[in-house]
Amino acid sequence: MYQIVSRLLIYGDMPKDSILMELSDIFKKMDDGSESKDELTRRVFTQMKHLLQVATDYGFDGNLWHNYLTFLLITTENPFSITYEKVGAGEGSVNDFAKSDFRAFLDLFRFDFSRIEQTLGVDCFSRICCYRAIQKKERMYNKNVSEKVQALSRRLEEAGDENAFFACVTGFYRDFGVGMFGLNKAFRIVSHGSTVEFCPINNMDSVVLSDLIGYEYQKKLLTDNTLAFVEGRPANNALLYGDSGTGKSTSIKAIVNEFYNRGLRMIEIYKHQFQDLSQVIAQIKNRNYRFIIYMDDLSFEEFEIEYKFLKAVIEGGVETKPDNILIYATSNRRHLIRETWSDRSDMEHDSDIHRSDTLEEKLSLASRFGCSICYLKPSRQEFDQMIRELASRNSIRIPENELLAEANRWELRHGGISGRTAQQFINYLAGRS
Repeated sequence: MYQIVSRLLIYGDMPKDSILMELSDIFKKMDDGSESKDELTRRVFTQMKHLLQVATDYGFDGNLWHNYLTFLLITTENPFSITYEKVGAGEGSVNDFAKSDFRAFLDLFRFDFSRIEQTLGVDCFSRICCYRAIQKKERMYNKNVSEKVQALSRRLEEAGDENAFFACVTGFYRDFGVGMFGLNKAFRIVSHGSTVEFCPINNMDSVVLSDLIGYEYQKKLLTDNTLAFVEGRPANNALLYGDSGTGKSTSIKAIVNEFYNRGLRMIEIYKHQFQDLSQVIAQIKNRNYRFIIYMDDLSFEEFEIEYKFLKAVIEGGVETKPDNILIYATSNRRHLIRETWSDRSDMEHDSDIHRSDTLEEKLSLASRFGCSICYLKPSRQEFDQMIRELASRNSIRIPENELLAEANRWELRHGGISGRTAQQFINYLAGRS
């Protein structure tokens, strides 16, 4: 195996502690006799445990060895895979190097483990090549990733040569991308000093725009702006503002679900992370995806200055915001920053000499969102229609007059009329039945 792995060029820069590299070293030590049989067996079992952990995390089934190799191919970010993500294969000399690597991967797919099993007296390799996984709940693993890996693995098993292998892999890069951005829809960030790490959000809410009842005009504005963005046309940063519980956050999550297959990804950032925005943008600006940087429930108190970071990134900094990035934010405040009556006074003796200048600086943040969409609380008639529609979708069979009367009593005790209140009421009825 180590002779096959040593042929890898583009895909050869893997961590030494990866399963493939560890197994390669085990075969090398077995052949040159530099490690005892007991030590080799211990190392084999360690790598089997790691492989089973990967299989559990991603819900793999069948041939775990093939699933693992496929997982490597679609998660390894290198100049070849990143160049072809979301655009597919092109013409270039790099293709010859890639096909050489894919010949090695074909050999790894067809690798015969019988020799090491006979030498060490183990059968674990035979077992992982015909593995029957215990059925798990979907929330225990990323079903989206699992299905993609296993489907590609089956196609690669049938590849007759490196050209067919090349077509399968680059076709996957074209359709879905590569690495964590290729396999996941949404991310959070974790700061590590001068760097940021992207953490995938597994099992993101599968809501779609039709799940949000009403607000057709608002949904169309958001859809049109996002469609222009994913098609490479000019689009605006969007601010969804208005009453709480009206579906602002739901609309953005639904938009990501709708345009995921067209290369749209979402990165959720919290207010205290605005100082990391420039690093986030630096890491994603050259990728072949469209990114929405999502800021939920955005607002600033009078003493908070994080909005200055956001202003510089949106518009006004020295570096132009890349074309593949938009900022979508939700807020209960139209102008994002709390205003006080003192902001209205132009002259103050004990604070800013010109308070109106301070107010103008604050309000300029909201003006940098070219697409502002207002979500207001529904009328009584609209609320009743939400109740009817949600009850029908959830197969709740209650006479309409009784349903609406109970819904009205519910909203009086639970925050008033809103889409959120309507959904909570339906959840209550569904749970009770």
